[in-house]
Amino acid sequence: MSDYNLRDRFLSVLKGKAADRVPVLSVTQTGTVSLMEKCGVFWPEAHSNPEKMAALSLAAHEITKLEAVRYPYCVTVLSEAMGCEVIRGTKEIQPYVKVPPLGKSGNLPEIPDSLLEMGRIPTVLKATSLLKSKTEESLPLIVGIESPAALCSRLLGANNYLGQLLRSPDYIRECLEINTEACIEYANALFEEGADAVCVPDGISGPDLLSLDIFDRLIKPAYGHFCKKARGMKILHMCGNASPFLETLSECGFEGISVEEKVRDLKGAKKSLGKGICLIGNVASSSTLLCGSPEDVKAEARKSLESGVDILAPGCGIAPLTPLENMKALVEARDEYYGSSFSSFEGCRSECYESGCYESKYWKTYSK
Repeated sequence: MSDYNLRDRFLSVLKGKAADRVPVLSVTQTGTVSLMEKCGVFWPEAHSNPEKMAALSLAAHEITKLEAVRYPYCVTVLSEAMGCEVIRGTKEIQPYVKVPPLGKSGNLPEIPDSLLEMGRIPTVLKATSLLKSKTEESLPLIVGIESPAALCSRLLGANNYLGQLLRSPDYIRECLEINTEACIEYANALFEEGADAVCVPDGISGPDLLSLDIFDRLIKPAYGHFCKKARGMKILHMCGNASPFLETLSECGFEGISVEEKVRDLKGAKKSLGKGICLIGNVASSSTLLCGSPEDVKAEARKSLESGVDILAPGCGIAPLTPLENMKALVEARDEYYGSSFSSFEGCRSECYESGCYESKYWKTYSK
């Protein structure tokens, strides 16, 4: 039986320190239909019920052996609190913004005086507190929140936001400054409740959509201010081929950078990030984890490990219909890479689900 602490290992690696092995986890969403069926907690209820949110996120660790608890399951929580109408989705579809409230009005976002009481923010804060008490400091808690730019795209509409970056950069700069303060307030509340890291997924600011010049002038200052004021570990997940932006991202203040499979040269990516910044990724979520076989997952994971990732992870959010066997294969690949297989906690995780026992050290059945 191994006596290592998954949380300590995760935090050590994120701080640029040596560890006995590469952690394997997801910094992006982990809710899948198979996990829901195993633990009896389903979307959309798990988006707004803190007990169910905690249960489903913990199930991803208990059942697949991923070495962190990551929640919530969408990037609309802060958007909703800032005024977006959010459709909660279904068992297979994540929540999404129905209509951007600001649109082309030219109005600036407004942070509610009681931001932390708005929408589902209390749900995520309560889930964090519940998970902190249940995991007894042994599992890292990673919470996903919108980036200032992603929040802009939801409030203004993605196409309008991208157009305004060119036509009205001063307006977008003001929007980003306001949104950054909202992100900081929310992130710090999460840290106070016990979150170990926040992950900021950004699918609107990468080189597939923006020039490096626009990024440096408008997005980078927002990232830098967020990293300076958020009082905990910060991870950025950038969609697309982030390679041309990695050097400038390394100057923002994030402890970790998560990349997709489109970043093919991981050794070059590590060189661009420099020392002390954790490289996370990058097994393809769609073509491999969703559509491939366990053998495909293991082969791609091994390439990532051989190329020097500091944390082995999916390249993006895990798709809701991803097979459990493929999620488990991600962990198995890491174990095989180190030449041994082991279980994290007292030999009871996936086995307890197969036998119908839910009374492991880190699990209690929630009422449905």
